[in-house]
Amino acid sequence: MYRFIILLICSALLFSCKKDKNKNEMQRENIEAKKMLQGVWTDDATGTPIIKIKGDSIFYTDPSISPVMFKVINDSLFTYGSVVNGYKIEKVNQYNFWFDSETGDVVQFSKSEDYNDLKFFSFDKPTLNSKKVIKKDSIINFNNVRYRGYVYINPSKIKVTQSRVSDEGINVDNFYYDNIIHICVYDGNKKLCSKDINKNMMSGIIPDDFLQNSILADMDFVGVNSKGYRYQAKVGIPDEASCYLVDVIIDKKSNVKFNVVK
Repeated sequence: MYRFIILLICSALLFSCKKDKNKNEMQRENIEAKKMLQGVWTDDATGTPIIKIKGDSIFYTDPSISPVMFKVINDSLFTYGSVVNGYKIEKVNQYNFWFDSETGDVVQFSKSEDYNDLKFFSFDKPTLNSKKVIKKDSIINFNNVRYRGYVYINPSKIKVTQSRVSDEGINVDNFYYDNIIHICVYDGNKKLCSKDINKNMMSGIIPDDFLQNSILADMDFVGVNSKGYRYQAKVGIPDEASCYLVDVIIDKKSNVKFNVVK
């Protein structure tokens, strides 16, 4: 009886080990395929460099696209950006790399043999802002007083990521840098108010999912009344028409209130 129980336990352990071994083999990375993918790859149709593969990362010629870590598991390429994407590899060798795209087409790349193609991947840290402070000023007259309002659009290091499908049918992460905007109002040489504005201050009046994917794009000084000074901000999704216009009201005690423009 005891021998039978021991045999059952050993059989269960052996089955479990085989199952774990098969699972590990299924997830084992194809190192040989990864070695063949190292280098610059061009579009077969146009001859244009599209991606550079170095080590565990894929780099793109578009500086606004984040490099992404990848693995080759069995016959598929997996990329690990903001989401994990898998692409079935149709053909891979030292000269050709074909795989199924997000759109169902077969992407066909050829290994570049032109050293000059490396220059397409030589750029500074990507940014879609100017890296410079943009200054704007406007004059508003109210009750015979001449008010001058200033706007300083300051590029920040706050990154906003947008996932999209590239022209080649690859899911990529575009990233952008948000702005922090300084606003102030003067009556002659007298400073009446001064505030730094960021998009998170508008939480509660703009939906959180929109706010997370947007940038504080612009600001204008648009009015003065008995209650205070009015600016209008633009909060938008990069490269899309979707945006919110927000009134920024600063009272005489420098308290700030935000209202979405209907």
